[in-house]
Amino acid sequence: EENLRNNNAGGPSACAGFSAIAATVSPLALVAADEARAAEGSAFKFDELEAGIDDKHHVAPGYDADVLLRWGDPLFADSPAFDPLKQSAEAQAKQFGYNNDYVGYIPIDGSAEHGLLVVNHEYTNPHLMFPGIVSIVEKDGKKAAEVAPLSKEQVDVEMAAHGGTIVEIRKQGGKWQVVRDGKLNRRIMSTTEMALSGPAAGHDRLKTNADPSGAKVIGTLNNCAGGVTPWGTYVMAEENIHGYFSGELPEGHREAANYKRLGIPEGAYEWGAHYD
Repeated sequence: EENLRNNNAGGPSACAGFSAIAATVSPLALVAADEARAAEGSAFKFDELEAGIDDKHHVAPGYDADVLLRWGDPLFADSPAFDPLKQSAEAQAKQFGYNNDYVGYIPIDGSAEHGLLVVNHEYTNPHLMFPGIVSIVEKDGKKAAEVAPLSKEQVDVEMAAHGGTIVEIRKQGGKWQVVRDGKLNRRIMSTTEMALSGPAAGHDRLKTNADPSGAKVIGTLNNCAGGVTPWGTYVMAEENIHGYFSGELPEGHREAANYKRLGIPEGAYEWGAHYD
């Protein structure tokens, strides 16, 4: 199980200490420092690229760019190679997730060349993931794209592609490389069970059919923002969760007002067709 904790590093005394330090720095001194840096010129000196659209990743002359990880890349020794025509939830659970958002780096033993890459996988685009589900149809005399309903197997792949990835990376010969089957490599998905350990644990609003105790949550969705704490933990932040709910609440349900305020159900995803 994962652990979700409410942390307040150092409590009020730590906050007070930070305020005391901040108070010793004059705003005028900060402005002067900024002006001095501006006078020195930018350290980023390169030829500007021309605007354009093609299938190549362009960088300025004298620079290069490498792809470290792509959707579906293996993370473990037993991960299958990615095949867009043979996707499965089991395979995706051992592969890099979809649609990266927050990306962070946690050093291992303080190293700037060996650490953990932590990545949020915010959402999925099924029309780009699954070949053959989009067709062009005529609507009101105009051509439009129509996406076929997803199968349960395809929904399961989407659920496994959400969440996050933690993967060990190392710089060798000037290039970053993935450490396949690193002991800390892992996927966090829409089906990952997590323990709740803060003051909300056990609250009635957290009790579900899947967990009547309200002490755990199943999965995480739409992780956009994130961060790495000073003590070396990885924080994921959800947003736009209303898009994953389908169906209607019974009249008089205690959560009706909250659902209306949050725009639930918005039904952008078809998961409700296969899961209650």
